[in-house]
Amino acid sequence: MKRPLFANTGSLSMISFFRKTVDKPQRGILPLDTQVKAWRKANSKMNWNIGQAEFESIGPEPEISQVDRRDGFAGIILSYGFGDDGHGHSDASLSGQCAWDFAVKRRKPKTWQCEYIDFEHSEHFRLRPSAPLRPKGFYFFKFRQGERFQHLTVTEFRKRLGPQDTGCGPEGFQLLTITHPHWASLMNSRQIMFMTFADYDVAPYGYDDFFDAPQMFCSNDTLGLGIGHVDRNYPLFGMPTLRL
Repeated sequence: MKRPLFANTGSLSMISFFRKTVDKPQRGILPLDTQVKAWRKANSKMNWNIGQAEFESIGPEPEISQVDRRDGFAGIILSYGFGDDGHGHSDASLSGQCAWDFAVKRRKPKTWQCEYIDFEHSEHFRLRPSAPLRPKGFYFFKFRQGERFQHLTVTEFRKRLGPQDTGCGPEGFQLLTITHPHWASLMNSRQIMFMTFADYDVAPYGYDDFFDAPQMFCSNDTLGLGIGHVDRNYPLFGMPTLRL
């Protein structure tokens, strides 16, 4: 159930809040240069050793076509592939873990993690087998927020994906913790939906028994990382889409 945004506040406080909301269109995707600055800051804080040459090689970002806009893709997000999967691509689990570790360090103690999220063991956490492999280094995706899919299960959502589209994997973690951390506040005030990252699989008990997907939310100013069954619907959670 949606909780009220205001409690025991006068009309002037409410007017002030809405003025701030209108004056700051924070729900949109931020410009590329702002995202790059956020990556530089996180890189410095976490000692990831992303070199200057990699930052200088970023861009230009792909254009959003009329077809993309018609389909709801309204911005470009900048992501980074960490590690190596042994086949020339990044390690998608490590890429998500690095972003979450940054959030834990930055927001401490206001984070919560489900005990069944285990990034470090492939029999617990993986990129789903049919998802596109993620490149090493910086890369772009076109991004669509997930409100339109809030009444679907992850399984249903995956079946509806077009040939150029996929769900969020590490990109969702990096979006909410590195390039757009203010979205956690928007989640907290219920101005945007919580998110399910449909390109990941979670086996809560291990043994490659995958039937969950990770979910990220913010409540009481605490950023949470949980899981949800792929065949159950969670109405407060949208499923954002990426387009290659």
